[in-house]
Amino acid sequence: MSAPPRVVIAAPASGHGKTTVATGLIAAFTRRGDVVSPHKVGPDYIDPGYHALAAGRVGRNLDPFLVGEDRIGSLFAHGARGADLAVIEGVMGLFDGAAGRGGYASTAHVARLLGAPVVLVVDARAQSRSVAALVRGFDTFEPAVGVAGVILNRVGSDRHESMLREALDEIGMPVLGVLRRHDTIAKPARHLGLVPVAERHADAVRTVEALGELIARSVDLAAVRRIAAGAGALPDAPWDAAREVGGPVAGRPRIALAGGSAFTFAYAETAELLSAAGAEVVTVDPLRDERLPERTAGLVVGGGFPEVYAAELAANATLRADVVALAGRGGPIAAECAGLLYLARSLDGAPMCGVLPAEARMTERLTLGYREATAAHDSVLAATGRVVRGHEFHRTTLTPRAGGRPAWSLGETGFEGHVAGSVHASYLHTHWAGAPDLARRFVDACAAGAGTGVTSGTGEGVTLGA
Repeated sequence: MSAPPRVVIAAPASGHGKTTVATGLIAAFTRRGDVVSPHKVGPDYIDPGYHALAAGRVGRNLDPFLVGEDRIGSLFAHGARGADLAVIEGVMGLFDGAAGRGGYASTAHVARLLGAPVVLVVDARAQSRSVAALVRGFDTFEPAVGVAGVILNRVGSDRHESMLREALDEIGMPVLGVLRRHDTIAKPARHLGLVPVAERHADAVRTVEALGELIARSVDLAAVRRIAAGAGALPDAPWDAAREVGGPVAGRPRIALAGGSAFTFAYAETAELLSAAGAEVVTVDPLRDERLPERTAGLVVGGGFPEVYAAELAANATLRADVVALAGRGGPIAAECAGLLYLARSLDGAPMCGVLPAEARMTERLTLGYREATAAHDSVLAATGRVVRGHEFHRTTLTPRAGGRPAWSLGETGFEGHVAGSVHASYLHTHWAGAPDLARRFVDACAAGAGTGVTSGTGEGVTLGA
């Protein structure tokens, strides 16, 4: 099938300015009238929000570890439908992938799968001629992934720029743009990265507009467009959510999907899969909505920053009571990371829903990385033994880490998460496009009117209705 021109924005390492350049390019091309499809390599939830704001369409992730490399082309084609151009922001350094797996799930891996040319963003603050050695190394490290051009970031002066250009000219590498040190645009950060768009929408709009203006005057957009046009055709048909889940169930169960400022971590395909499986998906904001929507049959609570909003979440006692009631009558609930904390008894001392007999608190320690997990018990998401891939990213801890019926076995690191009646709660972020049977099983449970294995009596931390 035909696919739009596309370019991957990569860097030698984190912190070189990939997000600045990628978001600015998306905004600049969109302002010129192009329909731009924004994508992000890896499990990042925050950058796609800025991409979406810049493009005016959904930002999507491309992660071979989470969804399998065989789905990358089709997910890209799905997200890029109708676009004139696709901009794909990389993750970490160009060749950095899943730990212990070489370059698997790296930016280079995705570039190869998509036949997309790479533009390298280089922080040139502390170098001159050495930039050529750095860029040549990245250009030749993997013959199948070459660097088509360079954008220099944090350049100090005209003389500095001249030295960098001369060095790169020696190796025949085009310089597509130069950003000066004073061009830096502040993007508020937090302990897990940038502050999500949903938490600072007006400021985020101004930031994205400024990035678009900066890139439009600092980068040769025509040259970037020519490079993107060099991408080849893709054989993959667009990903189809209905095909993945096998069509809709009867009854159209209503599933509430947590959103708002406290719960911003979600892949776009989650709602698409739930809808394709027959659910009516509605958004609920636990900071603002005092009740779950009427006729809510199930609830999905993804990741985010509940620790920032613990007091506000605690103050919304009526919604917390609705969540407890839903669990009590066997309504399926799937919670990941922030959702797990919200279902606990407390978070940093603030009362949460109390669906799970656990306490959560912030720590200094960052837990980060890909995981392979095996379902430890039957639940509304998975049958015992189902193997999934996921990702952890948090600075909180839960006591106890696992309930009497854990959600997942993580191999040598033990058990994690809670299965309690119709509730499945875990720190593990999963991408349901890579495991569409999870979405189907959850919708089936909602359509049945009760969670898998729910009976009268008291479950672990959940009072179940008769």
